[in-house]
Amino acid sequence: MLVLDHPLIQHKLTLLRDRHTTSRDFKALVGELAMLMGYEVTRDLPTAPVEIETPLERMTGTEVQGKRVILVPILRAGLGMVDGLIQLIPSARVGHIGLVRDEQTHAAHRYYFKLPSLTDASDFLVLDPMLATGGSAVKACTALKEAGAARIRFLALVAAPEGVRCMHDAHPDVPVFVAALDRELDQYAYILPGLGDAGDRLFGTL
Repeated sequence: MLVLDHPLIQHKLTLLRDRHTTSRDFKALVGELAMLMGYEVTRDLPTAPVEIETPLERMTGTEVQGKRVILVPILRAGLGMVDGLIQLIPSARVGHIGLVRDEQTHAAHRYYFKLPSLTDASDFLVLDPMLATGGSAVKACTALKEAGAARIRFLALVAAPEGVRCMHDAHPDVPVFVAALDRELDQYAYILPGLGDAGDRLFGTL
């Protein structure tokens, strides 16, 4: 797991956590954080040389193999992170995984799964603002592997130690990137200090 502690990320995360932040601002901050974190998460994306012509002469530049990148938000909160990353990688494609958490057992159940066509070279970025128990993250990565994904990264804004351990135990080959590792889960499996329910705050369904 890598905690991205850039000052801008930590500043915006503090604004995101604030209970007085409006739904509109919360949505904007989630997108901005995803974009800022995306620089580090995509550090080792494959590139290829490309011939271009500047106003003065021809040269060989570098281009990212963006069409190999597939963003996979976990519905519904993960949707808030897509736009920020699309700004970085406009050619990235988007799949979706729908998971709902049982409020009694906290277990995640899949209700939707749709991916673009993929190849052995596809790079998957799984998106979810919160890594709490780890159940949804594990289910999502398992589903992707069953579909043929070989290169997966998981991106969250805040994580609990319990979720990080769960992910590491189930998928030790999947790098996890977070903006903060918080203290613990409460009895309802919410992250403390956390940021509340990201889906509700994103879509104004508090």
